Amino acid sequence: MAIIVDKVQKRKDIALSCKKIFFQNGINNLTIAHIAKTAGVGKGTIYEYFKNKEDIIFEIVNILIQERNVIVEKQISELKTTKEKLKLFSKFFYSEEDIELRKLYKEFISISLSNPESQMIEFQSACAKDYYSWFEKLIDDGVSNGELIIEAKKFSRGLFALSEGIFIKSQVSNIYNNIEKEIHQFIDALFELIEVKK
Repeated sequence: MAIIVDKVQKRKDIALSCKKIFFQNGINNLTIAHIAKTAGVGKGTIYEYFKNKEDIIFEIVNILIQERNVIVEKQISELKTTKEKLKLFSKFFYSEEDIELRKLYKEFISISLSNPESQMIEFQSACAKDYYSWFEKLIDDGVSNGELIIEAKKFSRGLFALSEGIFIKSQVSNIYNNIEKEIHQFIDALFELIEVKK
């Protein structure tokens, strides 16, 4: 009897088995042979499931982001104020527990900028849309529950982009010494303008 392989799961398994070596070596120092050996499969199997090394990074990032989103959504649901929720939402850019995912994310951004394949652009676009919708809902909920003024909605897109902008700028310059402090100061200052005065 033939063994039926779940190709989606097999792709995930191969990608996740390579996670550690990507963190340790970065994508430029790895070969498909090294990846295949780590995954315990032949090189041909790697090419059966992935186009290239970049595609493996794409899969790892996709899996880890989905796992992280489940955790963050639960943490956000336990907070009371919109300000606390937005600060927690932005913690990806500075928290210790996300350090490995940030490293992969930087690799992914680098790949996307230097070799913008349609699949990666679609993934980036879908992620940005999903995260923005989630972020916008947090602000909308703050308006709905009387915590924020209606004009707060106009700040959603800018505030969402600011956190990622500070993170990316911090990776290519020494302008920001403390990303968490910079983001929190900005959110605190903005909330002086958009919170309903009690």
